[in-house]
Amino acid sequence: MQKYSKRVLGLSESATIAVATLARKLQAEGKDVLSFSAGEPDFDTPKSIKDEAIRALNCGFTKYTAVAGIPDLLQAIAHKLKKDNNLDYEAKEIIVSNGAKQSLFNVFQSIIDDGDEVLIPSPYWVTYPELVIYSGGKPIFIETSEEYGFKARGTDFEKAINSRTKAIVLTSPSNPTGMVYTREELRVIADIAIKHNLWVISDEMYEKLMYDGEFVSIGSLDNEILQRTITINGLSKSVAMTGWRMGYAACKDNTLIKLMDNLQSQCTSNINSITQKASIVAINGGADDDIEYMREAFKERRDMACKLINEIPGLNVVKPNGAFYLFINIKKVNGYDGDSMKFCKALLEQVGVALVPGSAFGMDGFVRMSFACDLEQLKEGFIRINKFVCGKSL
Repeated sequence: MQKYSKRVLGLSESATIAVATLARKLQAEGKDVLSFSAGEPDFDTPKSIKDEAIRALNCGFTKYTAVAGIPDLLQAIAHKLKKDNNLDYEAKEIIVSNGAKQSLFNVFQSIIDDGDEVLIPSPYWVTYPELVIYSGGKPIFIETSEEYGFKARGTDFEKAINSRTKAIVLTSPSNPTGMVYTREELRVIADIAIKHNLWVISDEMYEKLMYDGEFVSIGSLDNEILQRTITINGLSKSVAMTGWRMGYAACKDNTLIKLMDNLQSQCTSNINSITQKASIVAINGGADDDIEYMREAFKERRDMACKLINEIPGLNVVKPNGAFYLFINIKKVNGYDGDSMKFCKALLEQVGVALVPGSAFGMDGFVRMSFACDLEQLKEGFIRINKFVCGKSL
């Protein structure tokens, strides 16, 4: 008899978390390390949200709640989705979970049977394929290119669809590239999903961190695509609430919502009661000024970082429209042949800069850099990267 579960043995550690953990370990050992690996804002959670959490704590709001979330929070989310995204969801069509990662886990566990295929554009967030595989499914990667903005086209999806295809995963703005699908591009994908009767899992975690263009939720295009869209969102990135663990899923299919509720009731039950109360403030607009301040700061960092990268011989980056990542092309750096893992390992060892290899996101030849840090740290990082690549300072 095998000692450990095959399902768990088949899971890989998150590469982004692994790099961030290694960087913290080296820093604790006294090494001079600049880490640009974690997808976490460097800003504190807004005061209005913390104040509401303290109020909830002092009022004794510390007991179990309904698994899917308290009514006021579900209603606030429904109102937000209509106001911000033109998505018509009722409170009963929403479930709150411990971060968007659990929301996605619930979704895949509830829709995937053994052998089902899920289409995932590459590069992708590292967790998507792991959750599909854990659920018994098979991730089918849709290759994209820098030339087309790292976005999958309709013809790319059509070629990959067969009788086993169950769902399409979309991330916009994207992690790791920061690219955003246009309304026209989403229309093409929506028509394909409708034609082939597929779920669309739309991860919209970075929607508030837009710098150029328009953010569009695919479910807002018409009622037909809304009926087959599972909208995923949360507060970790845009409101600097990573440690609070608040994510949610919205879906018009009441059976699917009930299945996710049943699953969550048997593993974690409700999310932290105090987080729920505090989240209402953020969702109802009580931290909008803070969100805009952070967005403007991220935009300034993006602009500076793109300029500095593109001045380093051998490196180039396409300016992202959203999120807080740069997906940097390293293919022309001598001595690495586009091997992103080899590049990142040497960069960390030689100049103390931690980036995440593109191979972790399904696309070698690139590295991901987070600009969720202050300008001075970014400038120092580029001085070190330039020294590593060119043997000289900027």
